[in-house]
Amino acid sequence: MLSFNNTEIAFSGKTNKDLNRSYWLFKMVSSPVFVNIGQVLTSFAIKTHLPIKGIIKATIFKQFCGGETIDECDKAIKELGRFNIGTILDYSVEGKETEQDFEACASETIAAIEKAKKDTLIPFCVFKVTGLARFGLLEKVTASKSLTQAEQKELELVQHRVNFICKAAHDAGVPIFIDAEESWIQKAIDDLAVKMMTMYNIQKPIVYNTFQLYRKDRLAYLKHSFETSVKGNYYLGAKLVRGAYMEKERARASERAYPSPIQDTKEDTDKAYDAALLFCIENIEKTAVCAGTHNENSSMNLVRMMKEKNIPEGNKHIYFSQLLGMSDHISFNLAAAHYNVAKYVPYGPVNEVLPYLIRRAQENTSVKGQTGRELGLIIKEKERRNENSLS
Repeated sequence: MLSFNNTEIAFSGKTNKDLNRSYWLFKMVSSPVFVNIGQVLTSFAIKTHLPIKGIIKATIFKQFCGGETIDECDKAIKELGRFNIGTILDYSVEGKETEQDFEACASETIAAIEKAKKDTLIPFCVFKVTGLARFGLLEKVTASKSLTQAEQKELELVQHRVNFICKAAHDAGVPIFIDAEESWIQKAIDDLAVKMMTMYNIQKPIVYNTFQLYRKDRLAYLKHSFETSVKGNYYLGAKLVRGAYMEKERARASERAYPSPIQDTKEDTDKAYDAALLFCIENIEKTAVCAGTHNENSSMNLVRMMKEKNIPEGNKHIYFSQLLGMSDHISFNLAAAHYNVAKYVPYGPVNEVLPYLIRRAQENTSVKGQTGRELGLIIKEKERRNENSLS
């Protein structure tokens, strides 16, 4: 029987040393005060070139990242692969605004696709459109504002980069996720994703758009996207997540006096997420879905839906996904039960990946019960190993 409480399977990839490091790390990030102070001190140390890179790389970076380069991720890829868990290489450098940076990000994504083409342990690649485009430009396009001649040329370059990546993914046979971002730039991203799907999802799902179900309108948009795909005779690729910008979304809505796009309660988000899963499963012949979630109930609900519809565990149109270093009790137990699982494996220079690492720490303190659940399972496994060593 599949159970997310089986810690022997959940932590089968961790040595006692790994387990102890994870224990102390989650113990620290369980304190919002520690996380906030740590964020300020770490940012200061990086900016003033204090020698703390080694400490970061040996602790929080090691927990949540695969390496500083694609090649450094090989160890994580092989380790996950030993347990039938795939890797999604995620170049997690953020906040860049120059054409040179955008070209570098595009090249990095192409390199990931080339690596995935040769390695079955990498079932997907991923990119953020803000890695290829200026935020302000996407905001202006989403708001349907007129573009200057220079901005129009800038947009054409963005479209070229996105198409270049998606065509490379199509030619390599490697599915690729387009990540979701803030609501006030999302329409520009959605339009790009739809255009890419119409071009490259004819024979099989290659391009996936991401749907954030903490938004009130996303379940309806998912259904609309499916209807559009049916009319256009292409597969809908859908990565389903709850969402990562809740505080920012609500603060902006309050500041600018418009209705918040975010669900009123977590329960509403949970209902929308599970309804989205069910919709995809009911239309699985022309839909491919990746359930990106750390939620045990949603993961188990998807398992139940698959059983009720007599869908085999290894159906290639259905994947589960979690972040490296989090929710191993979900990932490893699902993989052991022969479901398709892939971990997001972020990588990039330590200094550049710092914003991502800070968000992971904040996420673990803000998501109710997340840190407590991780810690409880680690403690349970430590006790199990101690008992076994004594017997």
